[in-house]
Amino acid sequence: MSTDFRKLLFEISEALVTEELSALKFLSLDHVSRRKLEAIHEPKAFFEVLQEKDKIGAGNLFFLKELLYRIHRIDLLTTHLGCSREEMERELQLPDRAQVSAYRQLLYGIAEDLTSEDVRSVKFLLQKQLPKNKLQENASMLQVLLEMEINGIIKEDDMTMLKDILQRFRPDIKKKIDAYEGKENYSREEVRYPACVSAHPEEQGAEGEAAKWHGKTYKMKNNPHGYCLILNNHIFKNPRYNREGTLQDGEAVKRVFKWLQFETSEYMDLEGKKIYETVKEYSKKDHRNMDCFVCFIFSHGEKDKIKGVDDECVNIEDLVSCFTGTNCPSLAGKPKVFIIQACQGTERHPSVAVESDSSGHLEVDASPLTSIPDKADILIGMATVEDCLAYRNRETGSVYIQSLCEKMELLCPLHVDLTDILTAVNDEVARKELEGFKQMPKITSTLLKRLIFEVPQ
Repeated sequence: MSTDFRKLLFEISEALVTEELSALKFLSLDHVSRRKLEAIHEPKAFFEVLQEKDKIGAGNLFFLKELLYRIHRIDLLTTHLGCSREEMERELQLPDRAQVSAYRQLLYGIAEDLTSEDVRSVKFLLQKQLPKNKLQENASMLQVLLEMEINGIIKEDDMTMLKDILQRFRPDIKKKIDAYEGKENYSREEVRYPACVSAHPEEQGAEGEAAKWHGKTYKMKNNPHGYCLILNNHIFKNPRYNREGTLQDGEAVKRVFKWLQFETSEYMDLEGKKIYETVKEYSKKDHRNMDCFVCFIFSHGEKDKIKGVDDECVNIEDLVSCFTGTNCPSLAGKPKVFIIQACQGTERHPSVAVESDSSGHLEVDASPLTSIPDKADILIGMATVEDCLAYRNRETGSVYIQSLCEKMELLCPLHVDLTDILTAVNDEVARKELEGFKQMPKITSTLLKRLIFEVPQ
């Protein structure tokens, strides 16, 4: 075997996490025995078995490409194998090209799209069919599906019980199984999530679209789910610019995100250069066993910029760009959230005359953002639309951040996704009278799925 091929497999192995290895093993069950796969506990051993079975080799990379495509590691597909998502999609449309069966693709897609609460429901409804030790809290949906296969509960030509279970709380996914059973020469490319909910065109209207969207949710399965980084500038070198009330914002965010099982760290009073260095440092961390990254920034700012305590500015786009798929590959395909409360900019709302420093308990913060990098899976929540003022109470904290934390504590247990929570915050803040003025927060998002923070039971 060539040294280059060994190096390639080694580099891909190093980039895979335990959950992804489980997915690769599940997708390979049609080619490798379950007994052999159960003995594998790390990616290198998995690739060795695939070589033994002649499924991959120096001149035979298609199955490896397909597996990486199926588990959504497009970064590895592109960087190490020189193949794009679009190329794979075109090739998999060719007859008999896909090596992962439509049945196994379907099961994996179901496991991907079920939320943690859905999985708990499946386990509860299978208590009479499967042993209790196979339904423990840490058992993944892929493990449950495998046990259902082992016990003859589901088969390639009989998925009746799984449909009956899903019909009770996820009828949208049950319809995907109906579509699979109703088509000959069924291709995964026709059911790849998101996909049409029904095989019947007349059912592909608003109801189908709603169910299709319901199935797209970012995975939140790790503990901790990710890092929550808080950059909180309170005391400035020029005391005139001290931001009273910002400590309360930091405490509120730490309370909420520790509750949501994030590894939370707060950095106080950073200079402009240090703000960038800290964000860059977090982008270089290993996020492979994380689901998400969240960053809160509280400071003064100008349009498109955040100010350090030394009055030096850093571009928001430079901060966000640290977390693109290229710059932070271990977060590729995972949500990156930036919430920014930045002090007043240089411009004022044209229809409202205000002083740059409020004389009462409310101070002003302004939005410095006009655009974000054109990358997927990024959400930026701003305290206000560009060029306008945002308000911070010197005693209780900023209007925007306090509203956001309250809404998260109320709505996360109800499985409301973050975009909807931020929309509710927009509505609440926009309704407030703030010393005779108004504030309108802003959401900018390239998220591709719903982002639902799991609340610990």
